Amino acid sequence: MISLLGFVSVFVAVVLGLLIVYANNFLINRRKKEFGIYMTLGMGKRQISKIIILETVLVGIISLLVGLVVGIFASQFMSILVAKLFEADMSEFQFIFSSEACIKTCIYFAVMYIAVMFFNTLTVSKYKLINLLNASKKNEKVKIKNPIICILIFILASILLGYAYWKVTGDFKSLTTADKILPPILMGVVSTVLIFWSLSGFIIQIMQKMKNIYLKNTNMFVLKQINNKINTMVASMSVICLMLFMTISILSSSLALRNTMQRELIDMTPVDLNLYKTANLPETYMKYNVEKRSTVEQREDSKIPILQTLKNNGLDINVLKDIIEIPIYACNELTWKDFFGDKYEEVKAEYPNIIYETAEQIIKISDYNKISKLYGIEQYDLNDDEYIVLCDFKSQEELRNRSLEDGENSLVIAGKRYNTKYNECKSGFVIMSTSHTNTGIILVPDNCPLTEDMKEKYFLAANYNVKTDEEKEKIEEIFSSGDSGFIQNLADNGLEIDGFTKISIMNASIGLATIVIFIAIYLGIIFLIASSAILALKQLTDSSDNKQRYTILRKIGCDEKMINKSLFRQIGIFFGVPLILAIIHSVFGIQFAIEMMSGLASKEDLLPSAIITVIIIGGIYGAYFLATYLGSKNIIKE
Repeated sequence: MISLLGFVSVFVAVVLGLLIVYANNFLINRRKKEFGIYMTLGMGKRQISKIIILETVLVGIISLLVGLVVGIFASQFMSILVAKLFEADMSEFQFIFSSEACIKTCIYFAVMYIAVMFFNTLTVSKYKLINLLNASKKNEKVKIKNPIICILIFILASILLGYAYWKVTGDFKSLTTADKILPPILMGVVSTVLIFWSLSGFIIQIMQKMKNIYLKNTNMFVLKQINNKINTMVASMSVICLMLFMTISILSSSLALRNTMQRELIDMTPVDLNLYKTANLPETYMKYNVEKRSTVEQREDSKIPILQTLKNNGLDINVLKDIIEIPIYACNELTWKDFFGDKYEEVKAEYPNIIYETAEQIIKISDYNKISKLYGIEQYDLNDDEYIVLCDFKSQEELRNRSLEDGENSLVIAGKRYNTKYNECKSGFVIMSTSHTNTGIILVPDNCPLTEDMKEKYFLAANYNVKTDEEKEKIEEIFSSGDSGFIQNLADNGLEIDGFTKISIMNASIGLATIVIFIAIYLGIIFLIASSAILALKQLTDSSDNKQRYTILRKIGCDEKMINKSLFRQIGIFFGVPLILAIIHSVFGIQFAIEMMSGLASKEDLLPSAIITVIIIGGIYGAYFLATYLGSKNIIKE
């Protein structure tokens, strides 16, 4: 997490740096008349620059100190929040101050404010007295756009955006590498800019022709206000829209991932212990303790089942209960290539990176039913000439179903031909995991002539013979601690038994999910605050610049209610338009993210995640909108 946050923090620092420069530019423009008065009184540009530098340094120091104090305590709250989300162990939680993070923050902050001081000095050096004094009376230069061209560009941008949407959803499987993913992303960015550029060119003309709306109340004034800021509106709306899109997509996808992982973690860890052991070591196999035991002896020991091996090496079997042990078979005559049969070339062309020479795992139906009964999952039955494919890893399941869909895919297993019982994969697994990762198990009848040399491994599932969590932790140490006598005996005898425990899987899952959620919340909130702050600053500055216009409205008979309503509409348009397009982007962006995380996040978890995201965005974005409206309302007051 520390390594990832290090890289992410650099990116966030750049985003915040641009935000500070952007905000500063608005504030400097707002003070043009003030600087004009200074110059009228005889103050030179160098002196004005010194004042601005001194102000920037003082504001920067105060901001840095307050930010560090708030950040130190907020980081502890963030840690607790994310830990609580995943029910992590908080018994050893400590208040931590990171000197490295503090130093980095100071360095990033210094670089940002040096850049701000540079831009301020450069801006002041270009000022002319006449322009400064008349700044509040001057609108942006509005270049009249041809509405026909704008409509054509809007249609073109919509088509381009639609194609980008299709690429990341309908044609998702073709996006196998980063260089193929980049073009749809660039199309989306360019289309967003073009849509805002074209809308600004023909929407106002269309509204002017709709007399019933255009001439109603203060709608004409609101549209003229937007028209006055039309050039910067395109750039800022595009940036804000893309940042909101990233916020919605990141938060929704990461929360869906968290929900899926938590649910599947319970489903995929039905017992306390899984152990597996290689059943037939190859002739070339050599152990580290070769001087103690010959390769032949080790190969003979590998044929001993796991339960007997545990007893032989000093484990008290009474610590376990519900013990089930089964053999898992594999033979070179049945590989993934053989499974796909006639569709092998088609599948290989689409997925060239799969190792098709991998031998399929085979389990007898009665052995699997013993495990499934212990796990509390579905059991199956087979006729003597049938087989079933178990697969719950989504992408692999879809791939295998291609060979099963016609119901005629037959396989030769141990010299006998078997037909598929179902024309699709069935759900099931043997080895515990953090999520559904079973890429394929072939279930065969008990009378299938599988031989001893086809045994790939022995597999054992069991529960700890205790009730409390504290007692389970003690037994856990037997199988996970290198200091335990049992593990040491295995090492001394050159034996190797691998496996998973429910506790270790849950801890690993919590660690992974915490990293993802922490960074997602971190980035999502940063993007949300940055986009909201940009909008707020722009609207507050515009309200200050347009104070005289609202005074004119009062003089021609508009009451405060009408003026406030026009202000509310103007700010609502600026806040609402980029959010609407961002939501449309997100519908497809989230689907793409879920597909990218196939096997980790589920679409059924999107709705609750989207609701939480809406609440978060509604709270922060809505607060900025409300604060901007109230602040602007105060500015234009008489």
